Amino acid sequence: MVDSTRSHRVSGTLGNLQLSMRANYDQYGVDNYYRKVGATYRNPHFPGVRACIYTWLDRWWAYERGSVRTRPPLIFDMACGSGEVTVAAYEWWKGASSKRKSRVPPKGGNIVANSSGTSNPSSFQHPSDVHIMAADPYTVEAYLERTTLPCAPLTFMEIAQGALPPVISSFNSLRDVSNSQASAPKVDMVICSFALHLVESPSELFALLWELSANAHWLVVLAPHKKPEI
Repeated sequence: MVDSTRSHRVSGTLGNLQLSMRANYDQYGVDNYYRKVGATYRNPHFPGVRACIYTWLDRWWAYERGSVRTRPPLIFDMACGSGEVTVAAYEWWKGASSKRKSRVPPKGGNIVANSSGTSNPSSFQHPSDVHIMAADPYTVEAYLERTTLPCAPLTFMEIAQGALPPVISSFNSLRDVSNSQASAPKVDMVICSFALHLVESPSELFALLWELSANAHWLVVLAPHKKPEI
């Protein structure tokens, strides 16, 4: 799923050094820019991200509900930023719980966001029946502050080499899978919001997608344009 109407992955009032992301990248470079703003990163287009996630989860549930009714689905929030995807997915799942029981494709519920597109961590309710793993090499602090959940500082290259976040989060537990003797957890969906286009090398992108295809059923990409080509 691609949102081609949204602007570049930006950090808003708290983290944006210049209004133009191209200017930020030209002046600092992608890595240095996100190192500077990682702890305060915010995506001001959270309402658009939320709308895309709700639309996707409505369609996913209609298609997959038979296979996930008896187990918590596992979502990998890759390049998670400050948790926009995690917040939207949790809120959708919470709002749709009663409709899941009646086997009706659910509609996403409402989420309260302030004018900067961020949510209030104190009011963030974690449903017990969905699992999340998250990774971002730059925004660990911002993700933890917003969601209270752990984030692994993994790069795209590390994920392409087989690394996955070592902790799976749910409402009342954190499960460490780093030392598990079992095979890697099967991920129901990988969601990457406003970040996959930053993988500019075709070979690196292929390696990443190949690895994800071995561990996940669905890949959902939200992007400000039609890149990358998959």
